[in-house]
Amino acid sequence: MAKKPVEIPYMKTLSECVNSLVEQGYSESFRVKNKLLVGDNNKKNYLPGKVHIVNFYRFEGDSDPGDNAILYAIETDDGTYGVLVDAYGSAADASVSDFIRQVSDINKMM
Repeated sequence: MAKKPVEIPYMKTLSECVNSLVEQGYSESFRVKNKLLVGDNNKKNYLPGKVHIVNFYRFEGDSDPGDNAILYAIETDDGTYGVLVDAYGSAADASVSDFIRQVSDINKMM
């Protein structure tokens, strides 16, 4: 399956980056529940082997470490495009971190 290109110029905020991805068709909002990636809109569940991280972006809060976030641009084997947001560092959600570690297809575009 060909990956949908994700090119985002420098973004200062998480919301700018999410909005840019949504404009590019990454409209599904994902979360991790019971060791599966779940689409909030399509209600589908995905195993790590069915998920491709097309790109990811880190955001660091200037004054509050709690503002540290990572945004994943995701494509699934069934052609669903969406985003997953998590904190990173000490505030990271362990279930998201565990899921991402199981995904074998992780890419980083500059």
